[in-house]
Amino acid sequence: MKHPLLLAMALLFAACGPVLAQTDEIQVYDATIAPPGVFNLTWHNNYTPSGGTLPEFPGAIVPEHSLNGVTEWAYGVAGWMEAGLYLPLYSMTGDGAVRVNGFKLRALFVRPHAAGQLFFYGINFELSYNAPHWDRHRYSSEIRPIVGWHLGRVDFIFNPILDNDYEGLGRLDFAPATRLAWHASKKWSVAAEEYADFGPVQHFEAAGAQSHQLYGVLDYDGAVSVEAGLGFGLTRASDHRVAKLIVSWDLN
Repeated sequence: MKHPLLLAMALLFAACGPVLAQTDEIQVYDATIAPPGVFNLTWHNNYTPSGGTLPEFPGAIVPEHSLNGVTEWAYGVAGWMEAGLYLPLYSMTGDGAVRVNGFKLRALFVRPHAAGQLFFYGINFELSYNAPHWDRHRYSSEIRPIVGWHLGRVDFIFNPILDNDYEGLGRLDFAPATRLAWHASKKWSVAAEEYADFGPVQHFEAAGAQSHQLYGVLDYDGAVSVEAGLGFGLTRASDHRVAKLIVSWDLN
């Protein structure tokens, strides 16, 4: 079988039935971090069964039939801080080529014990070193504020993300992520997530040129936590369908 991992992910999400720039991580942050002294590994993968057939810029990976992912290594520094390393960032293109996309460093600061708070908050900072086929800019960063509420069985979380390519404050890109979840039990939940890219804050793109994707998500919270989702593009600038799978567990 030429692409066993691609086929497995496609079959998985088919059973459940172009963002402007591809990403290795499709997730809404909920301010939960590893306890102090604990190492955690989160493995992100997303696959685009139907998306853009042209590269976003010369030499970029074509979204359709590409698999993007990363292993995220995290360490609980304190009850209010987690440090992380994303390595390796990788892609498998539709023709089977494997690409290494760079790496990222992360520092996440949160209200302690966010999972037990009615109102919780935090902020995440990331610094990326990008391969030329992954991003036009060698260096980029992310500023991700986190605000949310645990309302009984319902969670509402908002991440008003700003992406920074170091081209000036007006060129900061506004790419918010939102999650509305319902907990069926202590271990299982279902959610709707929306990921958007409005463009530069100094002048948002026209509505049809913005990226908006709506995901249906199923979560299992156990010793090994799993999050699986299928996203649908809502605008011409969005990939038509993207499947995501996130697996996370503590290493000690």
